[in-house]
Amino acid sequence: MKPRALTALAALAAGLLVAPAPAQAVGDASGTPAPAQLLSPTPYQGWNTYFGLGGDFSEQSVREVADALVSRGLAAAGYDIVWLDGGWQDPEPRTAAGDLQADRTRFPNGLKPLVDYIHAKGLRAGIYTDAGPYIPGRCGLGSGGYYQRDADQFAAWQFDAVKVDFLCGIAADLDPKTVYTDFARALRDNASKRPIIFNLCNPVTSPDWGDYPEEQQSTYSWSYAPAIAQSWRTYTDVGFVGDIKFKDVLRNYDANARHPEVAGPGHFNDPDYLAPELGMSDDEFRTQMTLWSVAAAPLVIGSDVRKLGRTSVEILADPDALAINQDPAGVQAVRVGPAGTTETWVKRLANGDRAVVLLNRGESPAILTTSAASTGLTGSRFTVRDAWTNRVTESAGTLSAAVPAHGAALLRVGTAHGAPGVPHVTAGLPQVTRVGAIPTPAGSAPVVAGGDEATVEVVVRNDGAQPVSAPRVRLTAPDGWTVRALGTAPKSLPGGRSATFTFAVALPAAAAPGSATLTATTSYDVAGRGRLQQSTASSVVVAPVPPDGEVPLSHHTWISATSGWMSPTVDQSVGGGSPISLVGQVYPTGLGVASPSTVRYYVGDRCTRLTATVGLDDAVRNVGPEGATSTFQVVADGRVLFDSGVVTRDDPRQVDVDLGGVRVLDLVVGDGGDGGYNDRADWAGLTANC
Repeated sequence: MKPRALTALAALAAGLLVAPAPAQAVGDASGTPAPAQLLSPTPYQGWNTYFGLGGDFSEQSVREVADALVSRGLAAAGYDIVWLDGGWQDPEPRTAAGDLQADRTRFPNGLKPLVDYIHAKGLRAGIYTDAGPYIPGRCGLGSGGYYQRDADQFAAWQFDAVKVDFLCGIAADLDPKTVYTDFARALRDNASKRPIIFNLCNPVTSPDWGDYPEEQQSTYSWSYAPAIAQSWRTYTDVGFVGDIKFKDVLRNYDANARHPEVAGPGHFNDPDYLAPELGMSDDEFRTQMTLWSVAAAPLVIGSDVRKLGRTSVEILADPDALAINQDPAGVQAVRVGPAGTTETWVKRLANGDRAVVLLNRGESPAILTTSAASTGLTGSRFTVRDAWTNRVTESAGTLSAAVPAHGAALLRVGTAHGAPGVPHVTAGLPQVTRVGAIPTPAGSAPVVAGGDEATVEVVVRNDGAQPVSAPRVRLTAPDGWTVRALGTAPKSLPGGRSATFTFAVALPAAAAPGSATLTATTSYDVAGRGRLQQSTASSVVVAPVPPDGEVPLSHHTWISATSGWMSPTVDQSVGGGSPISLVGQVYPTGLGVASPSTVRYYVGDRCTRLTATVGLDDAVRNVGPEGATSTFQVVADGRVLFDSGVVTRDDPRQVDVDLGGVRVLDLVVGDGGDGGYNDRADWAGLTANC
């Protein structure tokens, strides 16, 4: 199923994606639908055990998280469902009488005392089951054959929400629409008449899980779930326990965005859990929070709340982001304009304002812009509130923001009234545009090394109607670095204009490798407001010493490394546990990755040759005949030196390229156009001559 284009400006202006009518409950025996209680008019919020505690949680650990939700202010911010995922059940999930039972060691008193504890703290309780029959080894428990009995039991225990998985459902080759409709009926008809939120969780996707009929996949749930559930998963899990990657957050968001028209009060698309401190940087998690907020997605924390740092808690509890997520119109954002490295997404709010996301999927910072007109707003003056900086400014029609790599700006935009506001000035992030005489490749993260001189630019835009005077930028760098301004600052910056401030930044020869921060302080005078100031910062990579001699490049320190799942593995197939092996030949050195992957090395114009054998590891044969196609590229300073084309499991290729003059080397693996299922790719015998 291909994503539909979401570029309907005219429809936005006319009120496209006004929330549809509330979901209807499952009909009675005559087939007549009965109105459902609107259990979740706005997206529900809470916490789930799956990513943060795994499957071995206990009554005590859940109580502690409930305490932390309250003490850390997250419950007050709306995160009020404490949700037990798979793992609560006993090794023998049912009693001899057929009732579900909790693990008798970890929950010695059963679940009712825990639910009572949760309720006593002003919170709600959620539980988990599977739509299929219990099949040992495929799921921890299953409600197949027991729908009404289990629904009655969940209600008797006084649970407020239930997540229904499909692991044993797919193992039993069931039809999701049929069984989920049956479960929804049982839940509605529970003996206690207790209202219970229904999270339909079919995570089955192709090709990630293998080859399944369309109607059995998560990408089909939108066609029936709004009538029976408060939320439904729209793709596979957002990551693995303890290993959630930004690229997979974007993957789930994009899948979730395919059918915004079915979201509305009481029924929402669900792209999976929020993942602070589970593998992403703070900027990346802030981007996830931004995207989930405009998607009108349920906000369920996947991390261990007891251990979260202050920044993560502040992002989760940000009042502006939450107000956008909880907007009563229940509208899901759509993309305005083309898909690409940078994008604009717009959500219509109940009062007529727009929530605007400027998304940077790329590897370098950028100033992103759109127009108020493209969001469906009309007029000549617009108030712009930045959710993450809390700055409130006025624009004459252009909306801009300085967005870091993997970042997103979240703006609330409405028509301005009354006296003119502060002009909407965007202070850009410091950006390395050249290292020596070599331009930084577009969209690439900058890399510098000891002894280099880099050119750094800071762009300042004025999108207000009024000019600002005496704009200035001061750039600071780590101790021992020298910064020299180039050029002359303008006397003023009229509305609709920009200025570029340029600096030469020299690194000492002994600059320590790692990440370094460049900070720009931008100031300007605004009539009647005095001198205003903004501070922006960006990171640059200081490279390690380049290789020396003829060396296995896999043994050299990389700058960065990504893998489609798990992490790049040195001298073993991805994930470890088996040697690198291609068509029966074992290689003692190399890199094992899963597509898509990029591994970056600094060779610093010190190397002459790179050789390797690339292909699909023999471990793919242990999984099955599906998948296992990849592409391999060697990219040098943005130039492609080697391109394998599509490689299959029986078709390794030889790499032999000239590295003369190359500073930064990227080893790139793609999925061959059919997704990353079973793509265990090897850079075997990877050797650099330096």
